[in-house]
Amino acid sequence: MDSKTTQTASAGLRERKKLATKQALALAAMKLAVQRGLENVRVEDIADAANVSRRTFTNYFASKEEAIASLSAGRFARAAQSLRDRPASEPMADSLAEVFAAQHQAADRLDPERLAPVQMLMMSPALQGEALKTMVAAEGPLATAIAERTGADPQGDLHPRVLAAAVMAAVRTATTQWGISDGSLPDLIRQAVRQVAEHSASDAPAALAAGPDDSQPGDRKPYDGKPDSNQPR
Repeated sequence: MDSKTTQTASAGLRERKKLATKQALALAAMKLAVQRGLENVRVEDIADAANVSRRTFTNYFASKEEAIASLSAGRFARAAQSLRDRPASEPMADSLAEVFAAQHQAADRLDPERLAPVQMLMMSPALQGEALKTMVAAEGPLATAIAERTGADPQGDLHPRVLAAAVMAAVRTATTQWGISDGSLPDLIRQAVRQVAEHSASDAPAALAAGPDDSQPGDRKPYDGKPDSNQPR
């Protein structure tokens, strides 16, 4: 094995170790917050649970809320690829609904004893703020995947970006509803995402058919201060 190959292998090993440490800290933060309540968890507690120093924790996260929210960030980051993997013939609303519902199937497998603490944790304003950051970060890649699937211009067309933002908002709203209800989180997400995606799909053809305003400034009659005779009085 030459030196270049050795360096590449070492770099790959370091990255895997970093990822494993980050994941361990995030899971420890989540577990302790569920057990004790978010307000009763210190950064030192999380570091101890993951067998690392507090300095190591701060190398990865700025707060315990950011650590917990990173668990969702990974799921949302994979949403774009999951959408690409759905059947091309499947309606966009169905594809998006199933992609995000599948990401939250674990919520339906929680024991009743663990469900209530997790729901309370998700309602924390501080944690919701961090979760919103992860959702906003996921909008761009998701919009690109939507544009690829629909044949839209990812830079020039507004529709993919609006739909991506609406879908992420629907996921956030469904999660909030789940925190105060007894419903299934995947089912709530499926319902919410399908609502916004179907509405977007029904509006898109009309908007595209209307097209931009092709008239030129010189084509418009200048205003002469007189009422328009074509307008009803």
